[in-house]
Amino acid sequence: MLVASNRTARLEARIAPEALLLVNRAAEIQGRSVSDFVVAAAQEAAHRAIEETSIIRLSADDQRRFVDALLSPPTPTPALLRAQETHARLFGSE
Repeated sequence: MLVASNRTARLEARIAPEALLLVNRAAEIQGRSVSDFVVAAAQEAAHRAIEETSIIRLSADDQRRFVDALLSPPTPTPALLRAQETHARLFGSE
């Protein structure tokens, strides 16, 4: 449940007792309150999740293939040319 105000919002969550002990211990080690620790951990996880969907990672070999395809694209197939013509007819050519 999320309850928002002008300055802060409140987030409530249920947590297993074992998990709470772990979070309490980690917060204590870092010298943070449990609330501060949980908020920081949630923000880090959110940033990672967003980054993972925004960045495409390629191996060095795949990077070379990608660049080669951009610099020397294959000859369009008849099916691709027909699709291009259909698209131009339906949506106009730009």
